[in-house]
Amino acid sequence: MSLQSPNITVMIKAARKASRKLRRDFGELENLQVSKKGPADFVTTADMTAEQTIHDELSRARPGYGFLMEESGTVKGSDKSHRWIIDPLDGTTNFMHAIPHFAISIALERDGKIVAGLIYNPISDEMYTAERGQGAYLNDRRWRVSARRDLGQSLIATGLPFMGMPNHEVELAELRDVMTKTAGVRRFGAAALDLAYVAAGRYDGYWEHALKPWDIAAGILMVREAGGFITDLEGRDKMMESGDILAANEGIHKPLQDLLQGARKKLG
Repeated sequence: MSLQSPNITVMIKAARKASRKLRRDFGELENLQVSKKGPADFVTTADMTAEQTIHDELSRARPGYGFLMEESGTVKGSDKSHRWIIDPLDGTTNFMHAIPHFAISIALERDGKIVAGLIYNPISDEMYTAERGQGAYLNDRRWRVSARRDLGQSLIATGLPFMGMPNHEVELAELRDVMTKTAGVRRFGAAALDLAYVAAGRYDGYWEHALKPWDIAAGILMVREAGGFITDLEGRDKMMESGDILAANEGIHKPLQDLLQGARKKLG
């Protein structure tokens, strides 16, 4: 970002500090301690350490702000207007399998609205940032969503349910219909980076079900600041509540939404 705001500066500092340990752990995966939160849902010591580092850095910089964190849950602050929303390691399964596609995601919420966001891949050193009304940036270069308007030429990303998750039949039906109408579908396993890629114009669209606020908070702002259109799967501004999300440029969003709704209707 050409002129970093104090909030973005603080977020970058916290992400870079946490990323140093993540990079070291990524090179020593055989020593990583792993536990299960649920079927095929894992948490590592790397997740916990990164979250604590980010929490400590942001707390020092902004005393009193509250937190919503993937591993530690809600931490209330004396400042009721501000809250950090943090995913310290989005793409844990990729991380555990030595796939260098994962990210730190940090968002700042003010009075219920996301006002700043950061998504950082420590391995590629790609830093995506956005601030309300100030645009979206990748490593200090301003980026925008793609300009494609033809669904048949579009590359779409998604996330698919894993073991223990519901809606396999619904999401397979959606995937089947999207595959037949687009140039391709990608499933890379890190929702924050999927949204960052839409903002950067790498993907033309992205949809997914059953996400958590820390997965999407930073990315929602990023897509909007890059000129994109983002809703839940019903076209509402209820992504944080429902966990369902559809992001695209304005020309692709409605055709993709219609395609997904049509796939669900076929199931009755």
